[in-house]
Amino acid sequence: MEEKKFRVESDLLGELQVPADALYGVQTQRGINNYKISSNHMCDFPDYVISIAYVKLAAILANNELGVINDEVTKAVAQACREVIDGKWHENFPLDMMQGGAGTSVNMNANEVLANRALEIMGYERGDYQHCWPNDHLNCGQSTNDVYPTTIRLTFIRLNKKLVESLQGLIAALRAKGDEFKDVIKMGRTQLQDAVPMTSGQEFHAFANNLEEEVANLERNVNLLFEINMGGTAIGTGLNAVPGFTELCTKKLAEETGLPFTVADDLVEATPDTGAYVSYSGALKRLAVKLSKTCNDLRLMASGPRCGLHEINLPPKAPGSSIMPGKVNPVIPEVVNQVCFKVIGNDTTVSFAAEAGQLQLNVMEPVITESIIESQTWLKNAMDTLVRECINGITVNREHLMEMVKNSIGIVTALNPIIGYKNSTKVAKQALEENRSVYDIVLEKGLMSKEELDNALDPKNMLVQRKFVVK
Repeated sequence: MEEKKFRVESDLLGELQVPADALYGVQTQRGINNYKISSNHMCDFPDYVISIAYVKLAAILANNELGVINDEVTKAVAQACREVIDGKWHENFPLDMMQGGAGTSVNMNANEVLANRALEIMGYERGDYQHCWPNDHLNCGQSTNDVYPTTIRLTFIRLNKKLVESLQGLIAALRAKGDEFKDVIKMGRTQLQDAVPMTSGQEFHAFANNLEEEVANLERNVNLLFEINMGGTAIGTGLNAVPGFTELCTKKLAEETGLPFTVADDLVEATPDTGAYVSYSGALKRLAVKLSKTCNDLRLMASGPRCGLHEINLPPKAPGSSIMPGKVNPVIPEVVNQVCFKVIGNDTTVSFAAEAGQLQLNVMEPVITESIIESQTWLKNAMDTLVRECINGITVNREHLMEMVKNSIGIVTALNPIIGYKNSTKVAKQALEENRSVYDIVLEKGLMSKEELDNALDPKNMLVQRKFVVK
């Protein structure tokens, strides 16, 4: 087995061995050594790596146009950035998502990878930093404290687009079921008790409409992320950035990404501010709450098959028990429920991390980043799975639903405007106590003629508003 080769690099803390074939350098290696916390790494999330490459590309282009960095270095760094944006070299971003340092390790990881790749492009060896330095060139006019928040904002924006696409796919699948079941009559329920008739189509359309609101809510909150603080450097004062860098870097980032980034009104305020993350995480939580409620309803409607509601059938996906033969569980809605619980918990983490900011910086942004990326990724995967493995295959038990409507005491509600609430209550009570139908008791008491009763209790007539006069 060939012996692994290393090169030696140094920083403030001294010398350290770095794998000879790595594009990253000493500060990334320290991050690798220091943070062995989670099982998630930056390279596991391509949008995260691509986002920091876009930020570094905007910075090098701005610095070149402002006369700070020469054309040769700029051309090489820009090529390196575009290669990362195109999906190359991502394995050189191995840092744990959970880390201290407010994201410094992430910023330096990018600086080192891009500097070393630029050196190769210019014909130099990796680590020969006198020609392209991770700090002096790649971090010129910048600090972790403006690079990192800008990077994660772009990451959240990119992932939000994918999340919304999956959400819209789920909405479309629910609408398709609503159309398919539009003429299937069933009993609606309030507080798990029989209420009044509706159609299964109305129910699935309601699921879709309920989630449709979340598309707009996500878009409203993601818009808060377009305000960035590039050029604020360490605390927002702009120290070590040349005049015009803030505006030009922001313009370059907008041009390269095609996104409407703007400069924050107050860079000192913007540097420690995490309010946009709190709002956006809240939108993810709201989606998770609604999605979980929908899955609760699907599991309840599919309960049975003999001793539950048995209104719908979910596609069977796995044997449901190691001891009970024939049992099939609603495993897909169950896993989506659990994803939603995780998202709700992540939102609590984001809230605590945002509150923990102190003075001119919030050092807890890494856990905010990890939590929001996880929520976005898990929600997207969960919704895709729900559509593919569950929603598309749902069937309805039409005859069983109609029998429940006919036998329900809840249909007496339709008689309120005709025979009055008091009489309706008496009929309902008698039907319940004697285990008889509402229909027979109303005729027996002479409260309505058979023709009037047939018309009033026709389930189709109970699905729409009708004219009546209170006597």
